[in-house]
Amino acid sequence: MKRNLARLGRWPLRSLSIGKLYEASKDEKTILARALRLLRSWLSPEQRADFDRKGYFDVVGCDTGKRYRIRRGTSANVNEIDEYGRLGTGRCFVPLGGLAQGDVMLAQKIALETDENRALSIANSFPGPLGWRLPRRRPADARSSGVSIGLQILDADPPA
Repeated sequence: MKRNLARLGRWPLRSLSIGKLYEASKDEKTILARALRLLRSWLSPEQRADFDRKGYFDVVGCDTGKRYRIRRGTSANVNEIDEYGRLGTGRCFVPLGGLAQGDVMLAQKIALETDENRALSIANSFPGPLGWRLPRRRPADARSSGVSIGLQILDADPPA
């Protein structure tokens, strides 16, 4: 094997390297890559760090001062954030046209930061994640009796 490589010289390895470099540069010129590059150029350093590390960034609405989280995606990817940092009501608004993911997220960011009320007036709302709204697990003693705490209160006879 080494003898064959030595006989061919370094050109096959160079052409292989050049081919890989060409493929990498071609990937960077795609519509999706250019859209994400444009989005990143509009993000603040903190937003860019969050987006690179976590896949989302937060913006502050210009009219109400509410915080919103924009996650990677093209629809149903915006959620309000409450004062405790939990995700709340989801908002779905998308610019017209079949835009790339980065372009949609940039349009959502600009809309919330410059004309929040108008963006929310056209947005469809959906309930946020339900995980933090669910009641906590019942205590061990309530589980052992087979009756939930809520039912004990509702089923109790009124005082006579």
